[in-house]
Amino acid sequence: MISNKHLGNIEDFPEFDNHEEVLFFSDKKSGLRSFIAIHSTVLGPATGGTRCFHYRSELDALKDALRLSRSMTYKCALARVPFGGGKGVILLRADQKKTSALIAAYAKKVNTLDGRFSTGEDVGLTEHDVSVMEKVSPYINGPRASGELGSWAALGVFMAMKSALKELFDSSSFEYRTFAIKGVGKVGSELCDLINKNGGQIVVADIDPAVIKRIKKNYPGIKIVSPRTIHRERVDVYAPCAMGN
Repeated sequence: MISNKHLGNIEDFPEFDNHEEVLFFSDKKSGLRSFIAIHSTVLGPATGGTRCFHYRSELDALKDALRLSRSMTYKCALARVPFGGGKGVILLRADQKKTSALIAAYAKKVNTLDGRFSTGEDVGLTEHDVSVMEKVSPYINGPRASGELGSWAALGVFMAMKSALKELFDSSSFEYRTFAIKGVGKVGSELCDLINKNGGQIVVADIDPAVIKRIKKNYPGIKIVSPRTIHRERVDVYAPCAMGN
C-alpha cells in the first residue's frame, strides 16, 4: 500500500474500497510517473484502460485510479466477462509532452504484474500509443479490430439509454425526449450524434470553449448551458461524460 507524508494513508481515502493492489511506477529516463490500481481479481485478472493526463497533483491521479478501477469491477461483473477491475493513470507535468518512450516505459511496468492487469486506450491515449505498448507488452488490449474507442463507448451509453427509456416509458424512442450530456469530448460528441440522428433534443455543457464552438456548428439547435447547472435541467436522461469526479 502507498503511504507517505505527501499522499497520506491510502486506506483513509473515501475512494479506497479494499483494493487488492495499488502501485506507483516511475522511470527517470522517460519521465514516467504512473499509478496502477487493481480493485478486484475475484472474477478474473483485472482489466481497464490507462488514462494519460496533466493531473494537478499525484493525489488527484491516485484518486482517479482508485475510482476508475472500482467502477471497472462492476462493469465487468454486469457485462458477465471473466475479468476484474483495474485502471492505470500516467501523470504528465504541466510542461511535459507524451512521448513514445514514456508510453513504452509504462507498458514495460505493466509486464511486472505478470498478467494480473491488462490495459488499453483511455483519455489521453491514441491508437498509435496502444500500438507502441503492444510492441513491448503482451498485456495490452489493442485497437486491432475496434479502432478508436470513443464511438464504441458512446454506442454503449446509447444502448443503455434505450433500455432505460423502454423500462420507464414503455418505448425506446428518442423522439420527444430530452437528453443532457455533460462533457462533449470523444464519447460525449459521438453520443450527441447518435441522439440527434434518432430525434432527441439535447442539452450540453463543457468547460472547453473550442468544444462548445464545434458542437454549436455541428448541431445548430442544441442548447448550451453551464457545467455548474446542467444537472438541474429538466430532461429525461442525464449522461455525465466528463472526466471522473
